[in-house]
Amino acid sequence: MNISLLSPGHKMPEWVNVAFQTYNERLPNHLKIQLLELSPVSRQKGLSVPQIKSQEADVIEKHLKPGAHNIALDEHGKAINTAYLAKQLAEWQMQGQDINLIIGGADGLDQRIKNIANQTWSLSKLVFPHQLVRVIVAEQIYRAYTLLNNHPYHRE
Repeated sequence: MNISLLSPGHKMPEWVNVAFQTYNERLPNHLKIQLLELSPVSRQKGLSVPQIKSQEADVIEKHLKPGAHNIALDEHGKAINTAYLAKQLAEWQMQGQDINLIIGGADGLDQRIKNIANQTWSLSKLVFPHQLVRVIVAEQIYRAYTLLNNHPYHRE
């Protein structure tokens, strides 16, 4: 099982990198998150938002692992909680299923990516910047792992 996190942007503030690595390093080797930082589409070309989202979708599609379970992270997706994520993590581990977790850019995900996603999840009713989403995802995967292993990190 491999977990890939596809995230726009390549020049993150140091705190984002440190926070992401803090949680990723706590995970066992078989659950480490492979962060794929995708180059953002230049906004200086005078492109419309739909054009930008379409070009971002082209980049995302090139990086999706074939045969993997694709999960789009979108504010309009299914609201999930930690218990649900832990259940999913356990199922993926049993099946040996590779996972692509897909974060949208500043304008969100193109409909094409939402259409190819096996699931669309919302992390919250709040909207987060994509930099913060990668940290939240890493922390929640770690939290789900600790829940499955009766580690005291997660408390009800």
